[in-house]
Amino acid sequence: MKPIKHAEKALATVAGGLFNTIQFFNQYRPNESFIPKWSDKPLLKSWQKSKPPLGFPRTTDSLCPKCVIEARNKILSAPTIDPSILVQEKVGEIKAQIIERDGQIWMVKDCPIHGHFEDIMAIDSKFLKHIEAMFPGRDIQAHNDENLHNHGSSSIKYGRGSVLTIDLTNRCNMMCDPCFMDANQVGFVHELSFDEVKDILDKAISIKPRRQMSVQFSGGEPSISPHFIEAIRYSRKVGYNSVQCATNGIEFAKSKEFCREAAEAGLRYAYLQFDGIGNDANSHRQVGNLFDVKLRAIDNLHEAGVEIILVITLVNGINNDQVGSVIRFALDNPKKIAFLSFQPVSFTGRDEEITDERRMQQRYTLSHLAQDVKTQVGITEPTRDWFPLSLMGAFADFADLAHGPDAEWGQVSCGCHPNCGVGTAVMIDKETKEMAPVPEFLNIPGLVKDMQRITDAGRGKWMSNMLMGLTLLKHYNPYRAPSQFSLYELFKKFDKSFGLTGKSYGRVDGKRSKQDIAARRADRWNFLFIAGMWFQDLFNYDFRRTEMCIIPYGTQEGEISFCAYNTGIGWRNIIEQMHQNATVAQWYKEHGRHEIFAKNKNVELTEAPVSLVLNEVDLQRPNKPQMEGPKTAAEEAAMMRKLYQEMVLKKKLGADVEKNTPVQIKGLSRTKSEETANA
Repeated sequence: MKPIKHAEKALATVAGGLFNTIQFFNQYRPNESFIPKWSDKPLLKSWQKSKPPLGFPRTTDSLCPKCVIEARNKILSAPTIDPSILVQEKVGEIKAQIIERDGQIWMVKDCPIHGHFEDIMAIDSKFLKHIEAMFPGRDIQAHNDENLHNHGSSSIKYGRGSVLTIDLTNRCNMMCDPCFMDANQVGFVHELSFDEVKDILDKAISIKPRRQMSVQFSGGEPSISPHFIEAIRYSRKVGYNSVQCATNGIEFAKSKEFCREAAEAGLRYAYLQFDGIGNDANSHRQVGNLFDVKLRAIDNLHEAGVEIILVITLVNGINNDQVGSVIRFALDNPKKIAFLSFQPVSFTGRDEEITDERRMQQRYTLSHLAQDVKTQVGITEPTRDWFPLSLMGAFADFADLAHGPDAEWGQVSCGCHPNCGVGTAVMIDKETKEMAPVPEFLNIPGLVKDMQRITDAGRGKWMSNMLMGLTLLKHYNPYRAPSQFSLYELFKKFDKSFGLTGKSYGRVDGKRSKQDIAARRADRWNFLFIAGMWFQDLFNYDFRRTEMCIIPYGTQEGEISFCAYNTGIGWRNIIEQMHQNATVAQWYKEHGRHEIFAKNKNVELTEAPVSLVLNEVDLQRPNKPQMEGPKTAAEEAAMMRKLYQEMVLKKKLGADVEKNTPVQIKGLSRTKSEETANA
C-alpha cells in the first residue's frame, strides 16, 4: 500500500473533526432559501420535503388491468376520440394493498368486476425497506404548469423532471417483444413534424421550475425520422445541454458518417438497447447479428464523440443471466462505457394481455437485480450499497445552492419515487482496469446526511464548497479505494459532475467542440453508474409513483408521466391515434416502406467491430436460463390459435402453424440514389 494512503487517512480523520466542529455552529440560524431564476418558488430545506406513504403494509391507488383495456378500447373505437374522460374521471382506478408476505413484497388488489390480481414487487423485503428508508423526500412541487400537466389522476405533481422524452415516430426498423409502443403493429403512422418537435421543446422550457436540462428522442426508432438531426440541433440551440437518443443502434452501426452528423448536431448520449453479450443473448429480438450491430454502433458512436449508455431490458427466464456479463463488458471497456441502465421488464404494448403464468415466470424486480449483481459479479451488498435514484436529489440540492440565485437552469434532480429506480457505482481505472465499488470507500449515507446539513444552512458558495470538501474527506476511506485513486481525483470527480468551482473540464453545452470531448475523456477514472429503472405496468401500477415522474413524455397533448403514457390508462394509444399522420398503407404509398429487420434477418455491416474487449466465457453463455412454454406474446397467440383449432375445430395442425413472426419489409434507404435503386 502506498504511504500516501496513510497520509490521506490521517487527513480524513482531521477533516472529520474539523467539519463536525464548524457544523456545530453552522447549524444555527440558517439562511433563508433563495428563489432561483429557474423557479418561482424557493429551494426546499430537507425538512420541508414531503414524502408519499411508504412502508408495509400501505394502501395506494392502482388500476384494474382489465377495466383499463376495456375503457381504452371503447375510446379508441369512437368515431371521434375524446380523451376528456381520462381527465375528468378515474377510469379503471381501484385501491391496492402493498404488503409483506414470506419475506417478499407484493401488490394485491381486487376489482368488483374482474376479481383478484396480485404481483410481486420485491423478492427481498429487507432490500425494499432499505431503499425506502434512504428516500430523501420529494423535489420542489410543480407550479405554473397547468397547460402541460393536465391529465387527471395521471398528472405530474412534483419535481422538475430529469429527462424530457419525445417520440419522433412510431415507426421502427425492428419488431421486438416486449415493446412499449407496439411499434409497426398499430395500423397507422404517428410521426411528429419538425414544427411539432420545436413546439414541444419550446413549451417545456417556457414554464417554471425550468426543468429538463436533458431531452431524449425516442420512438419507435428515432434515427429513422427525417427530422432526427434537425431536432438534435434545435435542442442544443435553445439550451438543452444533454441531448440523447434511445436507439437500437442499427442506423449508427451502418454508417460512421451518420454518427458524425448526429454528434456535430449536438447528440451527447446514445441510450443503446443492449440485452446481453453475444448474438444468442440478443436472439429474442429476432435480428440474426444484433450483437455485432451493437458493437459496431458503440465503436462508431464513440469515435464520433457520442457517449454510450447501455440499456438492458431484463426478462426472467430469458436474459437474467446477462447482468454479470454486461457489467463485466463495461468493466473491460471503461473508456467507452460509463453508464448501465438495467430495466426490469414492463408487460405493456404487445405484452399487455400476458397470461398470469408467463407473467409470474418472467417478472423481474429491482431486488432481483441487486441480488444478481452480487451473485454474478461478486460486488456490492443489496442492503448496503444500493440506493434510490432519488438520493441524487440531495446532490442536486447542494449544487443548486452553490450555483446561486442567478442560475438559468436547475440541476438535473432524480426525484422519482423510491420504488421506481435504484443505483450503485463502481470506480474504474481506465488504464489498469482496477476497480472498487464506490460505497466501499465512500460512506454514501453519511455523506448525504452531512451534505443536507450544509444545504439546509444555506451559506454562501465558497463556505458551502469548503464544508463540502471537508465532508468528502470525512467520509472517504483511502484504504478501500483503488490503489491509484487519490483525494485529488475524488474532489475533481465531484467538481466535474456538479460544476461547483467554475473550473472547465470541457464544455458540455451547445458550443462544445471535439477538444472539449477529448478533455472530458482524458480523465483517468471512469465512474461507472449501475442503475435499475423499473417502469410500471397494469399489474403493479401505483399513482404515487406516477405523480412523481422525472421522465415525462412531451406530446401534442402536453407532458405525461412515462408510465401513464406507456403503461397506465393508455395515453399513448389515444394521443397517437388522435394525431396519426396516415394509415400504414397510405404512408407506404406516399413515402415508401422503411426497412424492418425481423425473422432473424441480418443487418449488413461494412466493417466488423475491432476495438472492444469481450469475455469468452460470457460469449459462450454457460448459465443460459431455460424457460418452459411460450416466451412472447406472439408465441402465446400462436399457441392459443393452435389449441383452438385442434380442440374446438378438431383440426390436426403442423408445427408451422405456431410461427407468428412478422413479414420482412424491405424499403428505402437514406439517399435518393439508393431509394431509386431499391424501388
